[in-house]
Amino acid sequence: MGRRGGPAGALPVVVVPGMLCDASLWSDVEFPDGREVRHVPLTRADIGELAKDVLSSVPGPFVLVGLSLGAIVGFEALRRAPERIAGLCLMSANAGAPRPEQYAAWRAMDELIRAGRFADVVEQTLPDMFPDRRPSPTGAQRYRHMAQAVGPDAARAQLAAQATRTDAADALRTARCPTVVLSGTRDTLCPPAFHRTIADAVPGADLRELSDAGHLLPWQRPDAVTAALRAVLTAADRGDPASASAPAPAPAPAPAPATTA
Repeated sequence: MGRRGGPAGALPVVVVPGMLCDASLWSDVEFPDGREVRHVPLTRADIGELAKDVLSSVPGPFVLVGLSLGAIVGFEALRRAPERIAGLCLMSANAGAPRPEQYAAWRAMDELIRAGRFADVVEQTLPDMFPDRRPSPTGAQRYRHMAQAVGPDAARAQLAAQATRTDAADALRTARCPTVVLSGTRDTLCPPAFHRTIADAVPGADLRELSDAGHLLPWQRPDAVTAALRAVLTAADRGDPASASAPAPAPAPAPAPATTA
């Protein structure tokens, strides 16, 4: 992914995927024609180093789009260079510091991969990617294919990076850019309550809760992701200091959070 030669004044877009996700995560999302789009793969074992990759991917200000671990990397990029972040589209994310049970789960996954059981880790993570942990056969196969393309080495780096996360609330409070936060109402890995916390921290953030959607919003609700991206880009290109607001669906009760995101 990477296109140059966008309209004059149009900000570039940097997209950052989640764990075990690659550029195909965004294949159903409609990016504006001609705008520069950069995909940053997650191949380092430290959130700070990944944030450096994001900040070095394009010169000057840009709009950041991140899902799950990609959004967490975006939080760190915001912490390090808030003046570079001209817009944020954040989805399926957790801004909190890791919990003890998460550290244990990541260590267990890493041990499986080191033992040559990467496929078992893919199967372990698969249900949480889908609404109510109920993947369709087609969706499950699509996820397996993407995760296998990412591979065990990158997966181990991503697990290590997860363990270097910190609470992002202070960084989010520094944001002064158009921001849309997207949440699937049936995301058991990062439930709606996580996203309300993110939106509450970012001044003027627009929270959109998407019914009948799980964790992989670019696949499950590409229309909503496309609309959110366009709203952020329009506001960011204008230089708006806060979010471009739009009516959001009524909040839904949050499912119980899982332990690995």
